[in-house]
Amino acid sequence: MDAAPEVSAAPSAAPQQAAAISAQRMSEITRVLASDEFEGRSMGTPGEEKTIAYLIEQYKAAGLEPGGENGGWTQAVPLIRTKLQGPQLSIRQGATTTPLSFPNDIYVSTVRDTQAARIDGAPIVFVGYGTAAPERGWDDFKGTDLKGKVALFLVNDPDFEAATGEPVAGKFGGKTMTYYGRWTYKFEEAARRGAIGAIIVHETESAGYGWNVVQSAAGENFNIVLPAGATQPVLLQGWMQQPAAEALLRRAGYDYRTLKTQARRADFRPIDLKARFNASAGVELSRIQSRNVIGKLTGGRYPDETVSYSGHWDAYGVGAPDAQGRTVRPGAADDALGLAAMIEIARKFATGPRPERSLVFAAWTAEERGLLGSEYYAQNPLYPHAKMAANLTLDTLQWAGPTRDTLLIGQGQSELERYLTEGAAAQGRTVTPEGRPERGLFYRADHFTLAKRGVPVLLSMALARAYDLQDGGRPAGERWLESFTGTCYHQTCDAWSPSWNLGGAVQEADLYYAIGARLANSRAWPRWTEGSEFRKVREDSAAERGEAPAPRQAGERG
Repeated sequence: MDAAPEVSAAPSAAPQQAAAISAQRMSEITRVLASDEFEGRSMGTPGEEKTIAYLIEQYKAAGLEPGGENGGWTQAVPLIRTKLQGPQLSIRQGATTTPLSFPNDIYVSTVRDTQAARIDGAPIVFVGYGTAAPERGWDDFKGTDLKGKVALFLVNDPDFEAATGEPVAGKFGGKTMTYYGRWTYKFEEAARRGAIGAIIVHETESAGYGWNVVQSAAGENFNIVLPAGATQPVLLQGWMQQPAAEALLRRAGYDYRTLKTQARRADFRPIDLKARFNASAGVELSRIQSRNVIGKLTGGRYPDETVSYSGHWDAYGVGAPDAQGRTVRPGAADDALGLAAMIEIARKFATGPRPERSLVFAAWTAEERGLLGSEYYAQNPLYPHAKMAANLTLDTLQWAGPTRDTLLIGQGQSELERYLTEGAAAQGRTVTPEGRPERGLFYRADHFTLAKRGVPVLLSMALARAYDLQDGGRPAGERWLESFTGTCYHQTCDAWSPSWNLGGAVQEADLYYAIGARLANSRAWPRWTEGSEFRKVREDSAAERGEAPAPRQAGERG
């Protein structure tokens, strides 16, 4: 599984000196992007226009070339935007109709191209974890017909709460979430089976975030404009608070905890709850031509091979006033600061020696609405996936100061883990695996859309666990993380401050620069590990790179 040996070009007689990563410039870029003038950087708003113009200005100042469509700086991303109007939701069980408060008991939205969302008495079917994984010997559906019905799911994987000795224990990675545990998979599976609605029971521990995050979009949603003939998404998708779900099941004669235990068994079968779901809502529908912003540095020796950097430019726009009357959700750490780091990395490359491979720098749209900008790019790539050595994504950096470690998200996925370890060691830092793999962060950022196409990826995200801060250690890191995720994640207080200490963010930018430089000046094609779900698609494109498939080792599975 060893990659091809790395070979660098001979140094010139007088090598250029690359500019240092500047905390001051990162702070200023973040300040501007997170200012009220940018209105929370939502798609299809004046805030998008300001954001795109500012990013292009910064790309030019950093020394990049246009890397988008038709020689320009952008890639058009056609989207639909929906927003529910006055949703009325209820459940009928026998002669009793129970209203559901939106967004307190239940939160739903639609990603269909429709002007009304109406469900009249659709049967509700409890489908356990809603997982169909034949390669793991697991099928929660057992052929149950879901056409026209509402599927009620448990969150995460079937083995998330499994005790040692249960047959399912470890079948889906234990506490480490697989893609089967993601809400996106559950909604997609419901649509594939013809359901009209999909509802997931929310539990903070299993979901990895609180109800405040669930309802932060306030009924609004987005989707890529689907091609003709594509499978339609469910009409309504969303989440139900655990107490409301427990009450629904109790009225149907079931105990929530008992059903969760039954759902961890391979012989679980879906349960018709003898309940009917009713929904009526207008849909404010609009079509948006959003944009990804893409710059590049053309490689001096292998220009058709790429290493890409990315982050997302969108945040959550304008919402309801908070206790202080603030309405703009500015997305400063998430992800203006990540973009600032990416731009500084681009500047460092542009002022140093020309890399052998091309470098691509992408600011994606609509990440917060389901990784839509990067997914559209992945479906319509401007640079071949097969010849992209790696994608390095910067999403949500921290501002609490320098650290003794960096974080690894998706441990055991690819050879890039070695690059991260060696790069961190050169900084005098160590690598700490993510603390809550059950949150599925590996599947929740824009790098995932490229991983699905076989591109090896690394993600820098401060939400993965508490850093070991130089000032205060892990306890100080815990305080920062708990404060941010518990209070400011996707909220009005994710705002820039002149008091930020960006020492740790600069460390991450330097580290990811070093990893990218190493890849961009080598012949290496990092590989996925044998156990990764992305290995096969990468191996299928080996010939396009002139690379032999990875040799199988004695005793290796597959």
